[in-house]
Amino acid sequence: MDSIASRIASELAVRPEQVAATVGLLDEGASVPFIARYRKEVTGSLDDTQLRYLEERLRYLRELEDRRKSILASIDEQGKLTPELARDINQADTKTRLEDLYLPYKPKRRTKGQIALEAGLGPLAEQLYADPQLDPEVLARDYVDAEKGVADTKAALDGAKYILMERFSEDASLIERLRQALRQDGRVVSRLVPGKEEEGAKFRDYFEYDEPLKTVPSHRALAILRGRNEGVLSIALELGDGEAAPGSMHPCEAIIAKSVGVEQQGRAADKWLGEVVRWTWRVKLLGHLETELLGDLREAAEDEAIRVFASNLKDLLLSAPAGPRVTLALDPGLRTGCKLVVVDATGKLVDTATIFPHAPRNQWDQSLAVLASLCNKHQVNLVAIGNGTASRESDRLAADLLKLCASLKMQKIVVSEAGASVYSASELAAREFPDLDVTYRGAVSIARRLQDPLAELVKIEPKSIGVGQYQHDVSQVKLARSLDAVVEDCVNAVGVDLNTASVPLLTRVSGLNPSIAQNIVDYRDQHGAFKSRRELLKVSRLGDKTFEQAAGFLRVMHGDNPLDASAVHPEAYRLVERIAGETGRDIRSLIGDSTFLKKLDPAKFTDEHFGVPTISDILKELDKPGRDPRPEFKAATFQEGVEKLSDLKPGMVLEGVVTNVANFGAFVDIGVHQDGLVHISMLSNQFVKDPREVVKAGDIVKVKVLDVDIPRQRIGLTMRMSDEPGAGSSPQARRESAGAGQGDRAKGRNSGRGKPAGAGAPAEAGGTFASLFANAKDLKKR
Repeated sequence: MDSIASRIASELAVRPEQVAATVGLLDEGASVPFIARYRKEVTGSLDDTQLRYLEERLRYLRELEDRRKSILASIDEQGKLTPELARDINQADTKTRLEDLYLPYKPKRRTKGQIALEAGLGPLAEQLYADPQLDPEVLARDYVDAEKGVADTKAALDGAKYILMERFSEDASLIERLRQALRQDGRVVSRLVPGKEEEGAKFRDYFEYDEPLKTVPSHRALAILRGRNEGVLSIALELGDGEAAPGSMHPCEAIIAKSVGVEQQGRAADKWLGEVVRWTWRVKLLGHLETELLGDLREAAEDEAIRVFASNLKDLLLSAPAGPRVTLALDPGLRTGCKLVVVDATGKLVDTATIFPHAPRNQWDQSLAVLASLCNKHQVNLVAIGNGTASRESDRLAADLLKLCASLKMQKIVVSEAGASVYSASELAAREFPDLDVTYRGAVSIARRLQDPLAELVKIEPKSIGVGQYQHDVSQVKLARSLDAVVEDCVNAVGVDLNTASVPLLTRVSGLNPSIAQNIVDYRDQHGAFKSRRELLKVSRLGDKTFEQAAGFLRVMHGDNPLDASAVHPEAYRLVERIAGETGRDIRSLIGDSTFLKKLDPAKFTDEHFGVPTISDILKELDKPGRDPRPEFKAATFQEGVEKLSDLKPGMVLEGVVTNVANFGAFVDIGVHQDGLVHISMLSNQFVKDPREVVKAGDIVKVKVLDVDIPRQRIGLTMRMSDEPGAGSSPQARRESAGAGQGDRAKGRNSGRGKPAGAGAPAEAGGTFASLFANAKDLKKR
């Protein structure tokens, strides 16, 4: 444990004691949000990002230690554990290094090398290796023995080769040298599988692809790997020019020869030893290292794709809520009509209807009358319009509605439908609305996500929200773990109203699980609203430990104790009472008195339980109790008359919403049912290394249209207002064009709804800005 704590501490640049204390809390079942907020004195104020890294590394290093113990025991049982080998194994700092050291001792099937040893060919191999002056053919005659399976000198020399090959290929130091050479100077090469031109057209950027292994970005790595999985591409890892020139060694063979001391000096056995080296590389090590390093490339690409997804998800979950306002949701449709629902300020469904304002029925006036009636009846504040098919036409309808009901001072907002159909068909939605048609359930989700995106989106599996790239190609276990951590952090950062939260939202609160969350809601239904946090202890199966973990993140508004509506943990209530007593104030008068609270010195109130970090947090919370960290609600305004691709003209300046951020740029919804791409080189006049430095999902941005390709469904945008249409892409954009190809999920807002998503066809190197786009049909699958 000490070595693990020290290693993580070094990686985080913190003290080992901080890590050890945090590990103790994690092992006791404490959640990351709880530790980050309420145990700062214990951890030395590690933040949630550091804690998540610590948690992940702790898992890896403990697995490493378990494997180390297993390997040491296995080699010791074989009687082959020397002090030097034990030292090397104990110093191994990765799973790969451990497995390299274990390879010669790993139980394996009977190999050709072992068969050769059993046939007595060991001395032949040793003699030729030790003295290349010896003639292999002459020496091998003494080892021909038909009874032992050695029919002739060729069989004897082949057996000796296998003995040396296996010895060389199990040399951990040699394997590491080859691995490092390939990592540093190796190139990933992909080629079209003959006859797959038409079937694999979407991968055409990779038919003749060649790039250094160390520079392949995540989206390109996942693209070529998908192409291989679909049988369109072949992939190889090469060093140097791939094939050695006649009479010369492949670079990797040269590394092996130097490592094992084989030289070509014209001696009798030199040619034979050269063959041993060649076989060692081509037969034993090439496939192994190629598989391993391409696997590492995939893993690194997956990790980056998951990081991108997690970052976008966090931005989306923490986007601004419209708040508790009566909302009418309009889920657009043509032939089947537009589904309407009204939810009250708490999100409760109060009314439904269907209207047919668009083709083929074109009942515009009748639809307006229905809408106006619903709005007046329920005193609607907000109109939420789903962004699927016919959304812009429905947006025009909503504009007419706002004029017709001007006295209500309503606001209309186009809302992402991402995952709405996933929720509407879920068991959760069926339990909540057993008698409601699935199309109305989707409309309810649209209304509620406008009121509170976080509370509604937690009901949907994170990967169905559609803000990632290649989410179906990455490790689903890693993806789920990462996204669940993001949701947990977001929910606990905002806090949850104990008296209105749904079971899915409560489930994400620190310390709670689905069954306890359900018990809380059942208790609430039976006994009415909670009057205090302490009342939670009456809930079935919610004990003191769970209460400790969860209470600080649960809010009781207008309850018996004003602190219950804040992020102050119940364990600190006595401290607040002491602060109030020592300053001659009561608690209610302290809350919100910014001028007074800012004058207080946290150090004056420290004791054996609470230090300056926690007391500082408490004073900030008393200043603005229950403050929401999310931004103020704003909505983008799409330009009137710009509703489809054909309405766009180069040079137009439009307002839009960032729907997704990839490593190569940002996708922006400008209200034409097709997102445009702002390439990373066009996000700012300054150099941008990571698009998230400039934009995040949900941001409202101003963009200029550079290029519109209607046949390919592509829109090129820029956030640099000085850029002129028709100028072509920058050199940087052209370099990235191939990378924007297969698989960067551009859209996702209609995930699961069977509607168009993404940008256009595969990227082509060079050319206009349109060449930066991904394959829309392929994107939809991701």
